Amino acid sequence: MGWSVAVAGATLALTASGRLGQGPELTALTLGAAAGLVGGLLSAFTAGAARTLAILVWTFAAASACQLTGGVLGPLAAWALAPLAAAAAFRKADVLPLGAAASVGAAGLGVLGAVLGPKPVLDADAGAWLSLLSLATVALGLGAGLVSLAGVSRREGRERSDLEHQLIQLLESQPQLLLGVQPGGRILESFGHRPGGFERGLADGNLLDFITPADRTAVEEALQRALSEGDAETGFTPLGDLHGRCEITIRRASNLRLVAAIRDARAQFNRERDLEQARASAEQQNAGKSRFLANMSHELRTPLNAIMGFSDIMRQRLFGPMPDRYVEYAELIHESGAHLLELINDVLDMSKIEAERFELARDMFDARDAVSAVLRLMRGQADRAGVSLRGVLPPEALEADADRRAIKQIALNLISNALKFTPRGGAVTVTVQGVGEVLELIVTDTGVGISAEDLDRLGRPFEQAGDASQKAAGAGLGLSLVRAFAKLHGGEMTIESALGEGTTVLVRMPVLQAPPAPAFEPHPAPANDVKVKA
Repeated sequence: MGWSVAVAGATLALTASGRLGQGPELTALTLGAAAGLVGGLLSAFTAGAARTLAILVWTFAAASACQLTGGVLGPLAAWALAPLAAAAAFRKADVLPLGAAASVGAAGLGVLGAVLGPKPVLDADAGAWLSLLSLATVALGLGAGLVSLAGVSRREGRERSDLEHQLIQLLESQPQLLLGVQPGGRILESFGHRPGGFERGLADGNLLDFITPADRTAVEEALQRALSEGDAETGFTPLGDLHGRCEITIRRASNLRLVAAIRDARAQFNRERDLEQARASAEQQNAGKSRFLANMSHELRTPLNAIMGFSDIMRQRLFGPMPDRYVEYAELIHESGAHLLELINDVLDMSKIEAERFELARDMFDARDAVSAVLRLMRGQADRAGVSLRGVLPPEALEADADRRAIKQIALNLISNALKFTPRGGAVTVTVQGVGEVLELIVTDTGVGISAEDLDRLGRPFEQAGDASQKAAGAGLGLSLVRAFAKLHGGEMTIESALGEGTTVLVRMPVLQAPPAPAFEPHPAPANDVKVKA
């Protein structure tokens, strides 16, 4: 706008003094004033297209003014720099190349105008005043642009300095030690909290000098791995704090520079060490308990067998008559001993399994026979409980390579549990089937079902479900033994149940012998299809 005012004022003054008449010079000055006015209006817009349009307007006006006044030899030749001045006034570095190119183009057109165009005849005083006007306006435009650019540069410099200061403060206040290092370990800069062993001497030092000799190889390998793969992580003990522990994460910034973050891992290392010690202690205690119970097999069973044997002699009156009251007591002693022996056997089996001392006695047998024997054994208990016990077995043999006693124990525990949780009038169904080499034993009952909370716990030793009377009927080892025996055979146990909808337990074990492949018997071709070539 200052450009337009200066050009308009000079035009009026020269016209009023009679030095400027109606001709191409007046038209040239009018174009220059109009360019300043249009450029000022377009400067109100921040879009890049508006800036580009303004520079193009300046280019057209400057080139036309030069052409009308004799090109580069005329008094308005300096206006060829008007597009560059306009670009500088926008205070945007991205438009400066466009302004410079436009000025070069305007100057080129001015050269052509001086060589090929007509030579206008100007008053000497008018030509001097026009030359002075062109130089003054271009100087005004370039000066304003340079001042604006300098102000922007200073402001951006202050903002950059403030941002750098904030970033440095942020880096210094973060909880890790950040290092810029070379691949060989030389420290270039450091920021942040310094863990124990890194209190001093980091500047121009080597990272490996702060690490114990036992861990230097691991850190060296991590540096090289980060350089080749992009990142690496390892732990080490600082040389200045032998009781400390640090974790280092390294990232590649360039082929000659790595960034490392070191954090104090003493607390985590101590927690992990304490947890490991506690776990090892618990495992030792549990193994000791299991070994103790496994070794007590003979000592616990021998007196119990004697109690059961003598009580059985007494209840059968083998040595003569006894009062009925004593016979009743002997019957109770025998039943309690049988129940106690069953619990002891379960505890000892589980102890042997946990102590990894249980060995399967594998042999080949028909799995149907083992399950049928258990069904016959449990039939009386089912009749006394008023529960229908049904077995579904395939007609063909299921030859299994397994521990016969373990298979019987699995079926016995599952059927016993089903009978315990099935009310009178319910039903328990035992299904045995083969799926390829997998033996499937499925026990389904119509009992009370198991809640979701109890279902998550079942299968672990000494975990029970049901009410107090049902929990009192066992030690909570039945399902855990089933799961353990299935796992020893390479199988698994799954339970599906819901309250009021019964329970289904599925045991799958890959123990069946694969059926032999049918022999291939080629069929001879018909006689009329056989051709003999002489």
